[in-house]
Amino acid sequence: MDNLTKTQRRLCMSRIRSKNTKPELIVKEILRGLKIRHRLYSKTLPGKPDIVVSSKRTVIFINGCFWHQHKNCKRQALPKTNIDYWHKKLERNIERQKSILAELKKDNWKPIIIWECQVKQTNRLTQRLKKGLL
Repeated sequence: MDNLTKTQRRLCMSRIRSKNTKPELIVKEILRGLKIRHRLYSKTLPGKPDIVVSSKRTVIFINGCFWHQHKNCKRQALPKTNIDYWHKKLERNIERQKSILAELKKDNWKPIIIWECQVKQTNRLTQRLKKGLL
């Protein structure tokens, strides 16, 4: 059973942003520190990647562990209410991203996926971005 009323839940869900999230801001700051030029939210590429590094033909997706069901992560737990709805919705998210990644690879773009939980380890993330982009 949900411990919030429908009004409270609606308010909570309406506060979830799709752009300029905290993990995105951290990754953008790391890229600036590495002096890697990038664009944000390209509408011309499949899936509208969060970050595009055109010079390296690389796109970066910053995935929320819940919304994209990061395996073996504590944040990927399904809600206890309306289980059928959430299961179908999150499965669609996963399948959609698989097809987007395949399409990008077909067009010779290199996708990098960064999970929300990985952003907390900035040193490790910086090394990963250096390796993938420099």
